[in-house]
Amino acid sequence: MADTKVLIVEDDQTLLSVLEYNLVKEGYKVTTAADGVQALEAARRVKPDLIILDIMLPKMSGFEVCRILRKEMTLPILMLTAKDDEIDKIAGLDLGADDYMTKPFSMRELLARVRAMMRRAEMQESKLAVEDQLKFGDIEVDIRRHAVTKGGNTLSLTPKEFDLLTFLASNRGLVFSRDQLLEKVWGYDYFGDTRTVDVHVRWLREKIEDNPDKPRRLMTVRGVGYKLEE
Repeated sequence: MADTKVLIVEDDQTLLSVLEYNLVKEGYKVTTAADGVQALEAARRVKPDLIILDIMLPKMSGFEVCRILRKEMTLPILMLTAKDDEIDKIAGLDLGADDYMTKPFSMRELLARVRAMMRRAEMQESKLAVEDQLKFGDIEVDIRRHAVTKGGNTLSLTPKEFDLLTFLASNRGLVFSRDQLLEKVWGYDYFGDTRTVDVHVRWLREKIEDNPDKPRRLMTVRGVGYKLEE
């Protein structure tokens, strides 16, 4: 953890100071930014291991920052929103955020989520040495390059869609409940709900299925969960 770098992007100076204090106390190396433009500059300069990113920012929104960084980096992103609005949450996830929290939140919960996200990222890195490529049908997953192709054409997947596909592809034919997928893909301490899994399954089907309305690969097992077929 001593080498783990966290970038906090928050324009509320009081909250920014509280977040910085608690993360430094936990042993993280912290860099801060107060607007979207500073966030991009800091991310490119520091190359953090994780970003805590507020949605409502001066100069450039957190959504736009997330969209730009997702084209450049694969690091975990935890978005903060002042609204308990599912549209904001889904928009953030769609842009590639790994998790979200609604203000106000407890510092204990935020630190637990940060630990879970970092643990998941470390597990993904360790897997690279074990398995480089997965193939099923006309889908190829290149784990080392973090790339997916279908029939030779590159698919644009968010980091969490990639993690979900990789996990299911590594366990083809096995059925996993939503709770199991939350644990295995999102992290042991993930505080989200099972709708998060359903949303990502729907997005993934739109990219890997010939007909998302009649899936033949990513299957629903009624009353149980999901599985990936050949």
